[in-house]
Amino acid sequence: MAVKFRDYYEILGVPRTASAKEIKDAYRKLARKYHPDMESNASKKKASEDKFKEINEANEVLGDPENRKKYDRLGAQWKNGQEFTPPPGGGFGREYTWSGSGTGGGFSGEEFGGSFSDFFEAMFGGRRGPTGGPQTGWGAGAGEGGFTRAADLEAELELPLEDITRGGTRRVTLMAHDQTGQVRPKELDVTLPRGLRNGDRIRLKGQGAPSRRGGKPGDLFLKIGIKPHPVYHIVEDSPDDLQIDLPVLPWEALLGAEISVPTLAGAVSMRIPPSSQSGQRLRLRGKGLARRDGTSGDLYARLMIVNPKTVIKRGLDLYEELAKISTEDPREGLTSSRPTGR
Repeated sequence: MAVKFRDYYEILGVPRTASAKEIKDAYRKLARKYHPDMESNASKKKASEDKFKEINEANEVLGDPENRKKYDRLGAQWKNGQEFTPPPGGGFGREYTWSGSGTGGGFSGEEFGGSFSDFFEAMFGGRRGPTGGPQTGWGAGAGEGGFTRAADLEAELELPLEDITRGGTRRVTLMAHDQTGQVRPKELDVTLPRGLRNGDRIRLKGQGAPSRRGGKPGDLFLKIGIKPHPVYHIVEDSPDDLQIDLPVLPWEALLGAEISVPTLAGAVSMRIPPSSQSGQRLRLRGKGLARRDGTSGDLYARLMIVNPKTVIKRGLDLYEELAKISTEDPREGLTSSRPTGR
């Protein structure tokens, strides 16, 4: 019987030469994007469910080395949607369930009705549930003999810079679905390793979606985000280093001074060299973010020369005297420094 050929590589948006990691990453990205729980518009939810099923089917094939090897033997000449007659004896005689993975914070692992395509059924012999009958729901574990574990879930956890550099254990509260499907707050103690960075993930075994058929619960993946800090920011293209905009008074920059600089580990003393300029960066070694190897990045203090908010008369007199005797023009060389007349 002819069926419509399905190009699983095209569905996941990866080349046929894609590595296992590239396939996994593409699947996770698309699963998050098209998960029906993310679609609030009722009219678009059905299309989202169909796309989600299609993505999972592609991952069921390309994400399994044996399935992918069998699929690749068909060759690359077939196009998506072409009439295709499967070779005889196509089925493996194995049982399949959805190999679910993290799809976004707060996803419930709810089942979405539907089945694999005719193409998949013809090629791989279909899939069965734990009782031996046809499986029509959307489960989450993979393996022979039916469900083995529930879905893995993913949530985002925003942390302040202080927690990123300290590590240790922190109690967090997440919104999660309980055994009855109700959304409730869930408190977890999370061990934060040193050296976390934006986008890293922490795996919490057994804290994912609960199994409704007696199998193991899935895992919970916490995707780390870093909260904006009022004082420090991470140096672009250098995730181990921090920068602070450090206000200094004109005479501190001109004459040089020993000043106190705040760091994540406490205040330290820093020497400003004489004749420093606004925007100049001074480095404090080892005062940045902690790395996994036990070392730390650097902290850069960018000098920002600011005028005093209040000046006594004696101070104003000195400024006026300086203005009279100074011959330096900081705007020298600027092409637009001279006013133009009409």
